[in-house]
Amino acid sequence: MKTIAITGVLGYSGRYIAQEARRRGWRVVGLTNSAGRLGNPEGWELRPMPWSTKECVLAGVDVLINTYWVRFSYGGGKHAAFSHEEAVRNTHSLFAAAQQAGVGRTIHTSITCPDATSALPYFRGKAELEAALEASGLPHSILRPAVLFGDSAQESILINNMAWSLRHLPAVATFGWGNYELQPLHVQDFAEAALDEAEQTAQHRIIHATGTERYSFRELWKLLAHAMGIRRFILPVPGSIGYAATSVLGYFMNDIMLTRDEIRGLCENRLAVPGSGIGIRPLSQWVNRHADALGRTYESELARRR
Repeated sequence: MKTIAITGVLGYSGRYIAQEARRRGWRVVGLTNSAGRLGNPEGWELRPMPWSTKECVLAGVDVLINTYWVRFSYGGGKHAAFSHEEAVRNTHSLFAAAQQAGVGRTIHTSITCPDATSALPYFRGKAELEAALEASGLPHSILRPAVLFGDSAQESILINNMAWSLRHLPAVATFGWGNYELQPLHVQDFAEAALDEAEQTAQHRIIHATGTERYSFRELWKLLAHAMGIRRFILPVPGSIGYAATSVLGYFMNDIMLTRDEIRGLCENRLAVPGSGIGIRPLSQWVNRHADALGRTYESELARRR
């Protein structure tokens, strides 16, 4: 039985990938810094992340699947501090550990439209890591997803909190005219794509892991409102005003709803790529199936990191 190591196995996408790997007959090892903080109901074999130990945590591993990253930099307070720069350094350590252990293949999660020249650290950091993986000589695949949604409304933070806004606010907004697009992908489709790549033998592959449906930001508001049976004005506002409004809401919800960089990334149309995407679970069907549950509670990104 071959062994697959998966980062974030106690979290969101890593959990789906681990379950799919077990279904396909892999022995699963989870890499995490959250042992003891998050539950392990699946009973995964857990090892620490390589940057937090001197152990060779990837010994005996045939394939590594990396989902580790941070959505935004955060300076701390009630929750642990984290940053894009730290995530880049840690991922370099992960690749070095894979080289040291002789891992046969690495599957790395990147982002749509990585860009080494971008002013946005999320997209710039992802581009740096793609280049580092290429330079490492490790046989690898790179998956480039945009927005993931899961089996439940609560697993899909962006979409759920858009629905929460529709339920609780008299109007919602787009940043500018809202013509920039998103291609959401179901996390199970993402997990299956990751395991398909784990079974590949090609030296270097890049997969645009986006959904088969694409929506402008305005169309996404309309899709949610129609499925939920809610009528709301959708107002175009300057990005600075939109950021101020989400900051105020985030303050009251003890969360960061969206950052300036995330708004800029949206407006630069970085969450969609040409082509039809992958997957068999379209967002439109998922929204209709979960319409009654969407937005009933607010889902905090920071609360997940406490």
